[in-house]
Amino acid sequence: MTIEFSLDANREAIDWIRSLLATVNFEGNLQIESASEPWAFHVCFYLPNDDRSKINQIETALSSLHRTGMTTELEMMVVEQESENIVTTHRIGDRFVIVNGNYEVQSNEIALNIEESLAFGSGFHPTTTLCLRSIERHVKPDLEILDLGCGTGILSVAMAKLGAQVHAIDNDAIAVEATERAIDQNSVDVKVDRASLGKGSDLGHWMGGEAPETLSIEPAQNFDLIVANMFARILIDLSEDLKAALRPTGRLILSGFTIEYEEELTETLTPLGFERIDREQLGDWIAIVYQLH
Repeated sequence: MTIEFSLDANREAIDWIRSLLATVNFEGNLQIESASEPWAFHVCFYLPNDDRSKINQIETALSSLHRTGMTTELEMMVVEQESENIVTTHRIGDRFVIVNGNYEVQSNEIALNIEESLAFGSGFHPTTTLCLRSIERHVKPDLEILDLGCGTGILSVAMAKLGAQVHAIDNDAIAVEATERAIDQNSVDVKVDRASLGKGSDLGHWMGGEAPETLSIEPAQNFDLIVANMFARILIDLSEDLKAALRPTGRLILSGFTIEYEEELTETLTPLGFERIDREQLGDWIAIVYQLH
């Protein structure tokens, strides 16, 4: 017999569900489908009924998401076997499709196969969605691009499939491993390093801990475009390095923050020669595209 876990979740919750399940060493797959309003997704996953300790751990780990209003209460049901893991798709923009299973890609679509991991960036979180929408408009073939804080590698894969030359970096070992798997799974060519840009190695781990020693990439007009989906405070601290790493008329696609940080970020970048040329918003989350002029 098997326990079926299920809940409804908002867009922000999917990455948190995956990360929290990883903390209790859950190694199964999530089945994610569209849900009825006000929820964005319906999530199911399974565990053997005899693993009572793990069941209690999962229930405790996910309870915080319900308390904060990000999910419905976790429901559990004893079933004979897991339901068939049907092929699901999550469309972003006009062309990108996050897929699982044997999905038949249409001629105008770009499929992104991203497996679950502890790394941030499943494609379901609003900031990743906003980045992908912006990437669809601003990434052209043969651009040299830095994916700063690559997470699962979903943005690197998307840009590589658009024909760009991508260098993906992250100071987190889990993220680097996840990006390497995503590259293999999607059969794209992306350079990956455990590294930081400029003084990024002095800022510690993005979650506040100490980051181990990593390669530091010296900014020297290396890139046509930099994509960074991370906290606004880190982007502000790295603003001069971001400029120095771009070629003349280079662009930034920045996300990972809410509208309350937009003014401060723009006030930091404008004196450095950046102009805001594009903007996407989903709820309170935003992505902004800046260009050097």
